Amino acid sequence: MNVLSLFDGISCGQIALNRAGVEYEKYYDSEIDKFAIKVTQKNYPETIQIGDIRGVKTAELENINLIIGGSPCQGFSTAGQNLNFSDERSGLFFEFLRILREIKPKYFLFENVVMKKEYKDFISRKLGVKPVLIESSVLSAANRKRLYWTNIPIYGKPEDKNIHFGDIREHDVENKYYYSEKALKWFRTTENRTGRKMKLIKDGDKMQTLEASMFRKYSVQRFFGIEDTKGIRYVTPTECERCMTVPDGYTSSVSDTQRYKQLGNGWTVDVIAWILGFIEQERGK
Repeated sequence: MNVLSLFDGISCGQIALNRAGVEYEKYYDSEIDKFAIKVTQKNYPETIQIGDIRGVKTAELENINLIIGGSPCQGFSTAGQNLNFSDERSGLFFEFLRILREIKPKYFLFENVVMKKEYKDFISRKLGVKPVLIESSVLSAANRKRLYWTNIPIYGKPEDKNIHFGDIREHDVENKYYYSEKALKWFRTTENRTGRKMKLIKDGDKMQTLEASMFRKYSVQRFFGIEDTKGIRYVTPTECERCMTVPDGYTSSVSDTQRYKQLGNGWTVDVIAWILGFIEQERGK
């Protein structure tokens, strides 16, 4: 089986294929972010990079049996500006659709955020299937509710593994991840101005949804902390990897800033592996 991954990012799809036991020969990767590509090539050096999705020529690809991808979500997100397809990034969905129609693979998987019904229904009409809603927290320590459009036969729902932050917490954390007095002062000032309180993540909690913008020093996405005997700190890159069910150290070839960004843009691997696992069930029939 040959696989084409569009908007591949750090190749969470490739981790998921291996975890699900789905064997493949060639893995074509359409990605433009140099840091994401660096992470992928370190972990999967045989990956075939084919560049920007807008330049993908399907006639040059060999026997693609599975197409996977999730186009940039900024124009769809209910937390964003709701720009729909007028946003160039979300408009890249049509490139996914073009390639899917040209190749006509046996299987496909398209992932995106929870969005307005009109957008969801539009995508469903174009892809010919309705999405499955899966909350990543059933298989991980973090919340991440996503929609999955696929023609892979899915049965039931993933079994809840009952994983919480305490199960993936790092206990020997470098000082650089602790908030400085200046940062804590900013949080306190913001709390007084807005009335919004910093959320302290406890061992029995789920981590909030990780986002690509969370690496910004002062932002609403950072309005949480993890408290221990040394103080209040930020989530570490390793903890983010564990939240996304990515192997420890998988993103260590790039800076912390990029690790946060790439993981925030990624997939919850165990959710994708659960879906792709049904391909093996189909083969076994």
